[in-house]
Amino acid sequence: MTGGTMDEHHPVVTVAGLRPLERDLGERSPKPTAVTDGVLEASDSLWARAGLDVGYWECTPGRFTATRDGYTEICQLLSGRVTIEVEGEETVALAAGDTLVMPSGWRGVWVVHETVRKLYVIVDDA
Repeated sequence: MTGGTMDEHHPVVTVAGLRPLERDLGERSPKPTAVTDGVLEASDSLWARAGLDVGYWECTPGRFTATRDGYTEICQLLSGRVTIEVEGEETVALAAGDTLVMPSGWRGVWVVHETVRKLYVIVDDA
């Protein structure tokens, strides 16, 4: 579906992520930064352009480290439960419907208690 106006560089196109919990994110693969064995993840970009990416990500239970160097990530959990651990901060428990902002430079540990699916928005620093 298209809408809005078009210019030679960026046509305006409406993008809808319908039924995000049913969306096929592709084959799961091992999480590279997993601290526990067997953590698998999958993701699928819904819309991207220079410096911006919006999509879905899913991860099975376990622990993994995460860093946000050079970009900020905003995400909303669609399903599952996680605990976020950041050195020097209080642990945060998140469940479906909760929103998390990880600014550029953020470092922490995700503890996935139930397979989690999130909508993410990644914004590059540049």
